[in-house]
Amino acid sequence: MHLPRPPSRPRPDLTPLAALFRGDPRDAFDVVEVYTGAPIAQVPRAGAADVAAAFGAARAAQHAWAERSVQDRLRVFRRFHRLVLKRHALISDVIQLETGKARRMAFEEMCDLPILTSHYLRHAERILRPVRHAGAVPGVTAALELRHPVGVVGVISPWNFPFAIAFCDAIPALIAGNAVVLKPDPHTPLSAALALSLLHEAGLPRDLVQLVCDDGPVTGPAVVEHADFVMFTGSLATGRRVAARAGERMVPSCLELGGKNPMIVLRDADLDEVVASAVLGVFGNTGQLCLHMERIYVEDDVYEEFRDRFVERVGRMRVAARYDFEAEMGALATPEHLARVAAHVEDAVARGARVLVGGRPRPDLGPTFYEPTVLEGVTEGMRVHREETFGPVVALYPFSDAEEAVRLANDSEYGLNASVWSTDPDAAMAIAAQLETGHVNINDSAPLGYATKSAPSGGAKSSGLGVRNGDQGLLKFTYPTTVATLKKQVMGPPEGTPYAAYAKRTLATLSWMRRLRLR
Repeated sequence: MHLPRPPSRPRPDLTPLAALFRGDPRDAFDVVEVYTGAPIAQVPRAGAADVAAAFGAARAAQHAWAERSVQDRLRVFRRFHRLVLKRHALISDVIQLETGKARRMAFEEMCDLPILTSHYLRHAERILRPVRHAGAVPGVTAALELRHPVGVVGVISPWNFPFAIAFCDAIPALIAGNAVVLKPDPHTPLSAALALSLLHEAGLPRDLVQLVCDDGPVTGPAVVEHADFVMFTGSLATGRRVAARAGERMVPSCLELGGKNPMIVLRDADLDEVVASAVLGVFGNTGQLCLHMERIYVEDDVYEEFRDRFVERVGRMRVAARYDFEAEMGALATPEHLARVAAHVEDAVARGARVLVGGRPRPDLGPTFYEPTVLEGVTEGMRVHREETFGPVVALYPFSDAEEAVRLANDSEYGLNASVWSTDPDAAMAIAAQLETGHVNINDSAPLGYATKSAPSGGAKSSGLGVRNGDQGLLKFTYPTTVATLKKQVMGPPEGTPYAAYAKRTLATLSWMRRLRLR
């Protein structure tokens, strides 16, 4: 179902957001409204010198910020939390303008930062406080673990969630006492700038976060060259280059890369719930979500019933270019990405796959619309079987038993997300425990694991290095110092004691410590 475009609405003034970027405003690139392709703002194009200046300003601001207490830093984020909720409509507008996603998804993207911020407002002081450890020798030694910010964190963020992902790492980095230089994708820089403007309004020091961007190959590598920690979200190919250069510089990095995520439906699953959830898990954000499902494996006994019901529901999806909540799915982000998605489907059809629904661009709706698409008969040699499509396309596969389902699901270089459906909790958990992936969602199609902010969120295999969320999502932006104190000089043989006698006594002491479970 394709909804008509509603009357145009007033566009927010985006000039102040563009002005937050470093660079010469006389050398700028266009940002366009995805639904129409019309320019909506011009953003200054940063060069290598601008990136270096951004890191210089951020370093100068970071020292004073790190000296403030954690509680004092958190006051800024309490105000930021309130401002994001208050400005939800403006945030959704800007996200939609730049990405073309349905407003439902723009709203849900907006919600991610308040959820994340709430978590660290509750737990940051506990996570960052000094930790006492048992000393090397009980009673006469002590150890204290201190946490220090790494310095200036370089964040390179993608276009698919330009508001949430730009700051889901920047916020814990800032809470930990760091500065940030942020390089958003050139198609979606204004969403990140809007988040920064709200942080400024909440009281964040002006120079602490720097924005740099270009529509070429300069700013991304330059950020990696200057950062004390690199946080990258994007493709596997680029992630490999980022990790290699960060490794050469001996600075830590964290990477969230691609996924070819499987969904497993057992015969006893509630198909009403599966179909409803799969629509969101596959086509949410027009399929442009690292966590979304691209492969659905269904047990033989219920394969045909699920297929028919799912295809019928997908055929009724409301697709439109609208700035209200009526559309279920919006556009793809760029014409280039539309071409990639279409090429995957065309390759599959040419090699014998069947299109059950969808399978066509929709230029009548806008320049980057593509129909929600379900494929059957996808085989090993097809691009859509192995490569990440990152669009509104899913392939259906039957399987005979749980062992086969696990084998098929794990048959990928990626390991980011998975979904398992069953009314038997033990059967679902048995499968989940065998999947080679960073998240498994039981009876949920995609985002439940990531939305659990108290738990780590990362990937296995080629889906990334390191994690977001949880204690480690904050601690990764720090380095530890262990301060060990010796209260009595016992670390060595007393003067005049033969070393053989000292060694014998040490062995006895180690045996005693093991029995007392002290070490």
